[in-house]
Amino acid sequence: MSILIVEDELRVRAFISRGLTEEGFRVRECVDGVHAQELMRHERFALIILDWMLPGMSGLDVLRALRAKQDMTPILMLTAKDAVADRISALNAGADDYLIKPFAFDELLARLRAILRRVDNRATPLLSHADLTMDPTTRKVVRAGVEIPLTAREYALLQFLLEHAGEVLSRTRIVQAVWEHDFETFSNVVEVYIRYLRAKVDTPFPTKLIHTVRGVGYVLRSRA
Repeated sequence: MSILIVEDELRVRAFISRGLTEEGFRVRECVDGVHAQELMRHERFALIILDWMLPGMSGLDVLRALRAKQDMTPILMLTAKDAVADRISALNAGADDYLIKPFAFDELLARLRAILRRVDNRATPLLSHADLTMDPTTRKVVRAGVEIPLTAREYALLQFLLEHAGEVLSRTRIVQAVWEHDFETFSNVVEVYIRYLRAKVDTPFPTKLIHTVRGVGYVLRSRA
């Protein structure tokens, strides 16, 4: 499940990003409203955490532009603007929730999950391929009726593979989506975690789902 953090304060952005990653979310970050709009044009996010006071284009303008296009991606406004009038403006513009800085990470996480539950009630986003199923709501992974426990990072990697089942994914693309770091820094991390995943998702079962495409990357599919 991918979440976009639009926040120009490095300390706040890094704090949220680290916490959400530890909770098993895939995180994308950007620092201004213009870049945020560009990312939203090319990627789908389960939720966007949006600061109000951004350079170039305010968070409120980003929100209004998104809703004007009938894009209903959930938005959590995160801002130091604490006036009642500000909260009303953001909620009337289409924000799903509003949290004032400074904030406790646990409260941010609780509000984020509450928003996602409301979205999940409108649609059941089960991910599946062959006999492998992932429920992003309960975070339960099951193959052939057997529940498979995964770490947060293994879960994020498998979710990315499931969301792109049948598509060959390069190592660079996987690193950027799951780790949010430059490939050079994490040159062998994909191989390591693919090995972990295979041990849990493939080794106990006769049909292998995770395949290596030599010189390119990996693909999740039921045939070799």
